[in-house]
Amino acid sequence: MSNTYKSAGVDKEEGYKTVDKIKSAVAGTHNKNVLNNLGSFGAFYEIAGYKNPVLVSGTDGVGTKLKVALDTKNYDSIGIDCFAMCANDIVCHGAKPLFFLDYLACGKLDADIAAEIVMGMVKACKDNECALIGGETAEMPGMYQPGDYDVAGFCVGIVEKDEVIDGSKIKKGDKIIALPSSGFHSNGFSLVRKIFPNFNEEFEGKPIHETLLIPTKLYYQDIKKLMENIEVSGIAHITGGGLIENVPRIIPEGLSAKITESDIKVPNIMLELEKRGNIDRMEMHGTFNMGVGMTVVIDEKFVDQVRKLIPDAYLIGEIVEGDEKIQLV
Repeated sequence: MSNTYKSAGVDKEEGYKTVDKIKSAVAGTHNKNVLNNLGSFGAFYEIAGYKNPVLVSGTDGVGTKLKVALDTKNYDSIGIDCFAMCANDIVCHGAKPLFFLDYLACGKLDADIAAEIVMGMVKACKDNECALIGGETAEMPGMYQPGDYDVAGFCVGIVEKDEVIDGSKIKKGDKIIALPSSGFHSNGFSLVRKIFPNFNEEFEGKPIHETLLIPTKLYYQDIKKLMENIEVSGIAHITGGGLIENVPRIIPEGLSAKITESDIKVPNIMLELEKRGNIDRMEMHGTFNMGVGMTVVIDEKFVDQVRKLIPDAYLIGEIVEGDEKIQLV
């Protein structure tokens, strides 16, 4: 009997099935700027309507949150996480997401699972006025075990050069506004899984995996609303490293972000993790978002307007003079 690619563990037919399942849904994210369909070697996107455009790109994955999804056979939110982790980064610079590409790797491809993951990306793209224009599915037996998946993505956005947000306009007296997270988002799950090894245990009346798998919040629409109404001086996406590592990335030299720790609204699931794992509070702040998915730095005169535009936004600090780029007090 002769050897085939299938005998080596790669089923091309399953890949074709995956494309068939997602093709029409993916096409639903396209707009007039997308010049070709799935199947080409490269994806074409035409840029129009900008005077001096700057492209802003971001790439990321879902990390070990995937383990929670795979073990509980809940795949629908993972695609949202993948898109959000990429798009939220470029939104920090005032960029509108234009297009997204995904990379899905596995040990043995299941078309239904792959399609469910991609459908999450489709939903997220539609919610963010972004086109899903391409991707890659890699079946790699021996590298991954059957049932294992890894998901990563790549997002490109656009912003006028004179509208780029980079933190350079941040000044003493500016206020720091928190935009709440939806939970852990997609960071710190190696520690989360260590403290919560049983994903089916009950937490607040439901299996804990339902809380752990709440998808990463998408912030484009909120940021867009702010940019259309006020001047935004700086935006930080609070991912791995928490407030401690991410806020300093936008603070100019000689200034410091002074954040009142007691004002942060920490989700119950994080308080439970901290208690059960006997984790120091500063370790928590250096690992998780602690309920703050993004911080926005604005002039004090815009605070009330921000609260009207985004009702769940709230004040957590201000910009002061100092050598430490962040102070948790």
